[in-house]
Amino acid sequence: MRILCLASVFGLVGSAISQSTTADAYFGTESTIAKAGLLANIGPSGAKSSGAKSGIVIASPSTTNPNYLFTWVRDSSLVFKVIIDQFTLGQDPSLRGQIDNFFTAEAALQQVSNPSGTISTGGLAEPKYNIDGTAFTGPWGRPQRDGPALRSTSLITYANWLLGQGNSSFVTNTLWPVIKLDLDYVATYWNQSTFDLWEEINSSSFFTTAVQHRALREGSALATRIGQSASVGTYNTQANNILCFLQTFWNPAAGYITANTGGGRSGKDSNTILASIHTWDIQAGCDATTFQPCSDKALSNLKVYVDSFRSVYPINSGVSATSADVYFNGNPWYLSTFAIAEQLYDAILTWQSVGSIQVTSTSLAFFRQFAPSISTGTYAASSSQYSQLTSAIKTFADGFVEIAAKYTPSNGGLAEQFEKSTGTPLSAADLTWSYASVLTASAAHAGLTPASWGASGLTVPGSCVSNPGPQASVTFNVQATTQFGENIFLSGSVDALENWSSDNALPLSAAAYPVWSITVNVPANTNIQYKYIRKFNGGVTWESDPNNSFNTPASGSVTLNDSWR
Repeated sequence: MRILCLASVFGLVGSAISQSTTADAYFGTESTIAKAGLLANIGPSGAKSSGAKSGIVIASPSTTNPNYLFTWVRDSSLVFKVIIDQFTLGQDPSLRGQIDNFFTAEAALQQVSNPSGTISTGGLAEPKYNIDGTAFTGPWGRPQRDGPALRSTSLITYANWLLGQGNSSFVTNTLWPVIKLDLDYVATYWNQSTFDLWEEINSSSFFTTAVQHRALREGSALATRIGQSASVGTYNTQANNILCFLQTFWNPAAGYITANTGGGRSGKDSNTILASIHTWDIQAGCDATTFQPCSDKALSNLKVYVDSFRSVYPINSGVSATSADVYFNGNPWYLSTFAIAEQLYDAILTWQSVGSIQVTSTSLAFFRQFAPSISTGTYAASSSQYSQLTSAIKTFADGFVEIAAKYTPSNGGLAEQFEKSTGTPLSAADLTWSYASVLTASAAHAGLTPASWGASGLTVPGSCVSNPGPQASVTFNVQATTQFGENIFLSGSVDALENWSSDNALPLSAAAYPVWSITVNVPANTNIQYKYIRKFNGGVTWESDPNNSFNTPASGSVTLNDSWR
């Protein structure tokens, strides 16, 4: 499912970066509608959240095609990041009751045993719950390890505000234990496979890795501030390891960030744009190590990503290469459209703060869209090149907002998607994430920036240690009759099972023929899908559908006995 948001405490940098009358007007009206739509989806008193427990965020009131009447940890945390930001800025003092309800609800959800496990055996990565706060026990893409990171980041913002008000006892005694559970989960499981934020691919995810890194940096700072020094060393060590791993998603030859390590797809995904805007730290400048919005890698990635969708949708017909585009699998999503604009607004604000634009060989193709004769170098804010580039990029960013505005109904209601040929809203109505994406893009458009979360000055360690996390030993047995020269292999949904690769599939032993066997260490507390493969004379034959599936134990070993299908 979903996500959203900016960061800690906003401050003005320079002036608003608006340029388009349409974008100005849209944000001027839609922001109010979006906030009302967001609040309507929060229990118990939200107008469209009937049946939701206090503090529970429903993804959408839609109950059919699709049924989104659930609460996702990811969505809820990012929605409340917006609410907490507005409250801590003094923009809306009435929101504190909502925040306290959210904290109470999430603390209760942490304790709910669910198909991903218990509070101590992996249950914190359960992606969604029923809106009454009970476990959702149906089949789903689990675990999703971004939820604990995003929830802790949201609550840390609130904790820092409370500390500023002198309320250290509540933070230390009440908030911190809940935050620590999530941070400890991240520190333990960060290098385990996860379903991505679209709940389709089980591998490693750039978005998840990026928000996990941020959570541990902020968590370490909070722990230090309140005297919980026992946690600091672990959080810092694992944050360094995560930062090291984050670099592996960069694809230098093609100039983009590979969104997922598995799944058999191109890796060009709004996952990467969303990661950039939700880990923005203006004090880090255009740092490429953390893939800041104006970094050469993030800008190159944006161009490759947007270009890949130029011919996908009929509604893009006639849109020039330097105008806005819409994108995402199937049909355009409002939130993905706003995310492109937000990354560019973030970039412009950072350039204003730094006082220059740096064009590197990595970002050159991005900048030449707007100034074909531009060359690598640093262009001061006083230069004509700086003015030319920022003006053109402002127009480009505003164009994405104009597209969303064009396909927003007259009442301002935002669904999940709009149809790729006609622009008609479709899928889940009143999507909470869509409303939240308006608020974060509008904030950046207005010149608001989040407070630093600690991205400035970070360097990739000289040596990195992979954290395998808790492991379980699994013996895979399959009864399969074969012909001479034919062998049986295994592949599946996690790194240990080679992420569905037939080329690298694991060979099984025929020592107990016709039972073929292999024992593999795999992530504990994880839902794993797998299939067996026959290889003969260069040919590859996969087992018939559906995938085999099981949940690994918290520790120890388990044996699976299958028959070839």
